[in-house]
Amino acid sequence: MGLGKWIGLVVFVASLYIIWQIRQILLLIFAAVVLATALDRLVRLLQRIGIKKRGIAIALTLVLLLALGAGFLVIIVPPFVDQFQQLINFIPTGFDLARQWVEWLQDRLTQQSVPFDGLDGLTQQLQSFVSQQVGNLFTLFSDLLGIVVRALFVLVLSIMLLANPTIYRQGFVLLFPSFYRRRANNILEQCNVSLGGWATGILFNMTVIALFSGIGLWILQVPLALANAVLAGLLTFIPNVGPTLSVIPPIALALLDAPWKVVAILILYIVIQQLESNVLTPLVMEKQVSLPPAVTLASQVIFASFFGFLGLFLALPLMVVLQVWIKELLVKDILNDWQNPEFANSVADNVSDQGDRDIDQHPEKP
Repeated sequence: MGLGKWIGLVVFVASLYIIWQIRQILLLIFAAVVLATALDRLVRLLQRIGIKKRGIAIALTLVLLLALGAGFLVIIVPPFVDQFQQLINFIPTGFDLARQWVEWLQDRLTQQSVPFDGLDGLTQQLQSFVSQQVGNLFTLFSDLLGIVVRALFVLVLSIMLLANPTIYRQGFVLLFPSFYRRRANNILEQCNVSLGGWATGILFNMTVIALFSGIGLWILQVPLALANAVLAGLLTFIPNVGPTLSVIPPIALALLDAPWKVVAILILYIVIQQLESNVLTPLVMEKQVSLPPAVTLASQVIFASFFGFLGLFLALPLMVVLQVWIKELLVKDILNDWQNPEFANSVADNVSDQGDRDIDQHPEKP
């Protein structure tokens, strides 16, 4: 292998190392791209209904976004805070129930002449846990501050991408060889369509899930119905894992309120998730890239293992984009043409002893 190829290999390995070191930043950039793609749908809708200038459409979109955020704060936050206060009031009740259960268990074991100091041990562990959490308040504050900073970064970057997406797309396309740039631009457009369809569908699903969950929990008179409904809607963004996590808080509250409600809540959430999977997704997400359930779950585990919670949060949009690139680049442009004699000859020539030529000088395959 010649000196040029060795240099290329070293540069490639160094690039992979740098990309790995900044993987969290790259995920935040991708999150900004997803948000910009979702907002671009609304911008184009405003342009189609008569607002021709993109700048004005973007400004109206941002105003609408701020209005929705303000409305959320005014309508949702005060009841949520009130219900959160009720949750705090439930905590002593939960400790009392736990203490009664431990005392009952201690009495039972004492009657059987089995030594048991579970109550004292539980008290010591609880005191140790509280002391540890108080000591970690600064760490918790730092983590919350970091989340706020990252959220602001994603929001500002999304606005920049939304203002002039063409220049960023052209810059990305320039990273490809000249003969493939038009094709890469077409693939990017397909990614844009797929992400837009997915964003529209997931937002609708989140709204419907939150509405149905709130109505069901209100009928069952479960405490914190509004807070749990909002949580169920938000966690719909994370398929498979999110719905499972969303059922834990209402079940915990039902155990403190009325244990019989646990079964009713499980049935309610199962029915809602079946409605979402079998009715909403086929009807609403027609433009979404279809991902098999096993692929979705595996992608969540893989991305969470490599990138942490942010990888789990962005697993589905990452798979939407990745599937488009695999289908168009790997399958259509490489594997489907692998048995093409002209393509096979070009590959053979490229790896032959005379193949020290630059890949950019290789003629475009038919």
